[in-house]
Parts: sequence; C-alpha cells; structure tokens
Amino acid sequence: MKSQTSHKVIVPDAAGALRRQYCNIGDASLRSGVSSKMIRHYEATGLLPEVHRTAANYRLYSEEDINQLRFIKRARSLGFSMKQIARLVSLWQNKSRSNADVRNLAMEHVADLDTRIREMQEMRHALHVLAVRCHADGEPECPILDSLAVEYPDRAD
Repeated sequence: MKSQTSHKVIVPDAAGALRRQYCNIGDASLRSGVSSKMIRHYEATGLLPEVHRTAANYRLYSEEDINQLRFIKRARSLGFSMKQIARLVSLWQNKSRSNADVRNLAMEHVADLDTRIREMQEMRHALHVLAVRCHADGEPECPILDSLAVEYPDRAD
C-alpha cells in the first residue's frame, strides 16, 4: 500500500490561485466523464499518477490529469484492457515513441476482438438452435434446459 507521506502536497498561498490551477475529484469527474470511484481506482493502480494533495489530503487534479482521464476513458470505450491502456498511456507520454509500437498494440487488440466476436457468434448460433428446438408449448420438456443439464461422465464434481 502506498504511504500517505509520498503525496505531492500543495499548500496554497491563495485559495483562488489554487482553484484556477487545480480542481477537486468531483469536478475532475464531471470534466473527464470518469466516475470518482474509477478515478481513485486508476490512481491506486498507477494508471493515473498520484495527484497533488492539499494539506488536508484532498486530491487536486490538473488539466493534464483530466486529459489523461479522458484518454483512459476513450481507450476503455474501445475495449482495451487495463494493461494495454497502461502501455498506451506510456506510449502517449513518450514523445520519442515509435508509431509502429502503437499500431502493433492496436492490431493485437483487433485480433483479440475478432476472436471474441467469433466465439460470441458461435455461442449465439448454439443458443439460437436450442431456442428454435423449444416448442414453447407450455410443456415441461425443454431442450434448452436439457442441453445445460448434460452430465459429463468423465468429470468428477
């Protein structure tokens, strides 16, 4: 667990100057579209670096932090895993990165999505076949339930 003393503490000279430069977690949530709970999670897992804190230990978010939250949100909306997003953030922040590294990561994700789509289509087909075999005539016999209840003699539970 991270030590509380490792936070970057900001003691404002004037509250107004602090508010112009930083915002609290609620405002950061509104501006980034990421929930406060997820912001804390991203910080705890290191996806978002530790943010500045007030002397009272309240989190303070800069424009850069909010931009990174928006980046993470967009990457999540494309289905990237947290590990992949960490790599993307690292590449995004590294101005000497190779765009080939970014493309390779994206293409690996596309391949993973293709596999998942194929698996879901197979599940959909199997379920559709079972549903079509069900007569829905009010009787207790049900090919869907029968299929789910198939026992495998070679498996011990």
